Amino acid sequence: MNHETDHQPPSQHKLSVLIPVYNEKDTVLEVLDRVKRAPVGLEKELVVVDDASTDGTTDLLRTVDDNVVHVYFHGNNTGKGGAVRTAMQQASGDILLIQDADLEYDPKDYPALLEPIVSGRADVVIGTRFLGGAHRVLYYRHYLGNRIITSISNFFTNLNLTDMEAGYKVFTREALDGISIESDRFGLEPELIAKVAKKGCRIYEVPIGYSGRTYDEGKKITWKDGMAAVWWILKYNLFR
Repeated sequence: MNHETDHQPPSQHKLSVLIPVYNEKDTVLEVLDRVKRAPVGLEKELVVVDDASTDGTTDLLRTVDDNVVHVYFHGNNTGKGGAVRTAMQQASGDILLIQDADLEYDPKDYPALLEPIVSGRADVVIGTRFLGGAHRVLYYRHYLGNRIITSISNFFTNLNLTDMEAGYKVFTREALDGISIESDRFGLEPELIAKVAKKGCRIYEVPIGYSGRTYDEGKKITWKDGMAAVWWILKYNLFR
């Protein structure tokens, strides 16, 4: 198809998987298939936002005809934050999970990511690539930069996260009530962490696997995004 909580878990959940997409024609359909097959035991919808792709991804997504996959198209590129913002507005589930469209993160990790929320122990779950999940060995400088950015974020939020920049983030609907996403591109990650920390949400970390890509394989985040993340951390912790 195109187009104050009491911390008690409801008897049934609906999972909305938010999938921002930009220029992922080689992987997006495989991602949709893996998400649909993920064994979560919950009602599930996929909310896909094509962020004005230019490589043929848009044409592929226009062929999708599935009653659990809802595809929306941006006329202009707004970045990951903008695409997730649209997906959040369109989602109908009481649990929202962010899924990248590049196969770096595997939906086989959904059961572990969802368990703290479904059991009523958590309001937010963050995946971490640094607590035991299998991961492809790639760029040391990216690893070091992530550790520095995570440490700066932790200093201001007083959380002890190990991987603030991880793509897998899961929220209850109540955790996101009153939170509006302002940032575009990859400012989304520090913004979400700052805002749920200020709200006092119960946050858990869960180990996840990671099949990182090289730049030749399509990786998009750069050192400029790392520098910008420091600004977003300061902005959303000190000035919001």
